Amino acid sequence: MGYFFTFTERSIFVKLTILISRLLLGFLYLVFGLDYFLHFIPYQPPLHPGNAGIFKAGLMAAGYFYPMQKTIQVLGGLSLLINRYAPIAAVVLFPISLNVLLFHTLLAPEGWLMGVFLIVPNLLLGLGWWKYYRSMFVRKAE
Repeated sequence: MGYFFTFTERSIFVKLTILISRLLLGFLYLVFGLDYFLHFIPYQPPLHPGNAGIFKAGLMAAGYFYPMQKTIQVLGGLSLLINRYAPIAAVVLFPISLNVLLFHTLLAPEGWLMGVFLIVPNLLLGLGWWKYYRSMFVRKAE
């Protein structure tokens, strides 16, 4: 009998998908997190018009937000790359991935692809590492 492939099977495809997703997500977060502090990528951040610009200006005006976010990105990206505490790193990075996707989908659509490059591997890791997350989804804690 033929069965459809599921993420619960540990086939070579699943292992490779998890590996590629972990390395891609880790690399992106480490590089862009470090760039905030070291400025090694030669580019000008775009000036977003309208609500996107207002939203970004508010986050920058707070003073603490970007340093905190970029520190989390560096630590989470490094954790994914060296495969130490990687499942919790993926959970911590998920809200950032989702926010990037929503920002670039709703407020600044020209950068939507970056959101996809972050959310897809993050979701694939969530599926691939479901056994680590299952215990968090209890209806009532005792």
